Amino acid sequence: MEEFESLKQLIVEIEEDIRKAEGGNKAAGTRVRKQMQDIKNMAQAVRQKVLELREPS
Repeated sequence: MEEFESLKQLIVEIEEDIRKAEGGNKAAGTRVRKQMQDIKNMAQAVRQKVLELREPS
């Protein structure tokens, strides 16, 4: 499922910024918050896709 693969990629991409934010980097913290919103939206897309798969054709 393409949406799930995109979600995994977003999580991988955020890792370095999370470390920087933990170290006190405010700009990295801002990026993390934006990326987390993107992850939330992508998770919703995955949920929708799973519901579509459940529906009878």
